[in-house]
Amino acid sequence: MSHIKFSPLDKRYMKRALSLAEKARGRTSPNPMVGAVIAKGNSIIAEAYHKRAGLPHAEIIALRKAGLRARNATLYVTLEPCTHYGRTPPCVDAIIQAGIKRVVVATKDPNPLVNGKGIIKLRRAGIQVDCGLFRTEAQKLNVFFFTYHQKRRPFIILKWAMSLDGRTSTDYGESKWITNEQSRHYVHQCRSQVDALLVGINTVLQDDPLLNVRLKNYRGRQPKRIILDYFLRIPDSAQCIKIKDSSTWVITHSSASPGKIKRLEKQGVRVVRIAGHKGKIRLDKLMEFLYGEQIISMMVEGGRLVAGDFIRHRFVDKIMVFIAPILIGGEKLTAPLITPAIRSITNALRIREIEVKRFGSDVCIEANFRGQRGCPTIQFLANY
Repeated sequence: MSHIKFSPLDKRYMKRALSLAEKARGRTSPNPMVGAVIAKGNSIIAEAYHKRAGLPHAEIIALRKAGLRARNATLYVTLEPCTHYGRTPPCVDAIIQAGIKRVVVATKDPNPLVNGKGIIKLRRAGIQVDCGLFRTEAQKLNVFFFTYHQKRRPFIILKWAMSLDGRTSTDYGESKWITNEQSRHYVHQCRSQVDALLVGINTVLQDDPLLNVRLKNYRGRQPKRIILDYFLRIPDSAQCIKIKDSSTWVITHSSASPGKIKRLEKQGVRVVRIAGHKGKIRLDKLMEFLYGEQIISMMVEGGRLVAGDFIRHRFVDKIMVFIAPILIGGEKLTAPLITPAIRSITNALRIREIEVKRFGSDVCIEANFRGQRGCPTIQFLANY
């Protein structure tokens, strides 16, 4: 609502609510990050943020802290209060019962279960609701959550590392380590903030990755490991199967060997059959599955065929490319993407909203994929 004139105090309190919400980055999925501030005039009565799915929402914690002082106060909240029963009761009921006089909302909730219903219910209860203060910032804060509900799939980050001559490995398949330790540390920070890591079976066979977060003193959640393996070639000795800090999902085609599936399931692996064609899993069906599993964010880390397929199907929201100052050379083609050839540079996919970062001698280019218009950039922050 652009006609609403928000006061300097309104802006101050909403900025505070946004900074509170940020504290839970990487810990609230599948819920959004939400901050709340209850204020009267120049004074903050109470403030809170949502810490983890299943725990009370930010508004509830703030109302409990405020107690009777909440009556006739203003509540500033970064996302529309919920109206439905999930793991916790509806926030709007508690707001109404507390006697809040005014609610300032940064942005509507994209979840179809809410999506304007919270604002309507508050207004029907006689509460003044003003929406839209720092809307862009609030949507950027929860870009994973917004993408998940608006596109019915996870927010997808495609990441690769390469040399100055555009190679991701030697002719003999060696790719550890192209980038330096600082770059790898940053990648693990990013991993700590997503729900899942995905690679193709060739990456598992070639690199035998752990696919987890390895940061000093890290005690947060580990992302799920997702392996695309059409012919179910994953070896029983693969590290991503043996490590038990998170679950491993192997995605195979609908007529995969029942015997191999049983062996993997005995090792604690979840095997999921999804329709495929000519040795490839159908990515549209994979997106449907991940949406149903409430995977709201995912990093795709290899290999070249997988990266190319995600690009080709426009299932990419953000690209992270690490470039190391080395020359690998060789005779084989080891470019980071395998896609259908284009005839002209004018047909190349254009990248927008580019940000360049330095990690020692490495350069990292982060950008939004042009195929996903209107998607705000996201900053990764360490939270561990």
